[in-house]
Amino acid sequence: MKDEVGRPLSSLILHPSSLILLPTTHYPLPTVFHPFTPHVRIESVTELSPARLRELGLDALLLDVDCTLKRYRAGEVTPEVAAWLEALRAAGVGLCLVSNGRGPRIGRFAATLDLPFVSGALKPLPFGCRRAVRQQGFDRARTAIVGDQIFADIVAGRLAGLRTILVRPIHPEEEPWFTRLKRPLERMLGR
Repeated sequence: MKDEVGRPLSSLILHPSSLILLPTTHYPLPTVFHPFTPHVRIESVTELSPARLRELGLDALLLDVDCTLKRYRAGEVTPEVAAWLEALRAAGVGLCLVSNGRGPRIGRFAATLDLPFVSGALKPLPFGCRRAVRQQGFDRARTAIVGDQIFADIVAGRLAGLRTILVRPIHPEEEPWFTRLKRPLERMLGR
């Protein structure tokens, strides 16, 4: 089987209600029935080139911060991620940070990247995602959230009616205990 842009499907997910394996991108139920399933899975945000985003029909990205763009304890992104953000900006891709982190910390980080942000997003609730889409004037149908946590980023994006992209977390061993506690359950769901 192939995904919506013709790439072979390599990942399968375990659907908790039916206990059967289903291909990630050809899931038969409406969005409301599978809030734990990302539309796309990637190793690093840098895989999302402007060309790949065009293939996926995306014009804007809502970006989680910790363990998605940078290490949890780092104050800045790597040069590779900084170059990636500049390439997206140059291509006209809309960008906005959406984080559960507190305003002052996320605000300082956003200022270093010259990006708009929504802090205290309360993910997995959809309100922060909806606020970011509304404030930036993004088309919800052409916007995706990119994050490393199924139970925060993916669920919030699904509930907000956005496309969802799950990225492998950057140095998850640095995360707080309450985030690490969720990782085994995420793996059971097919991370």
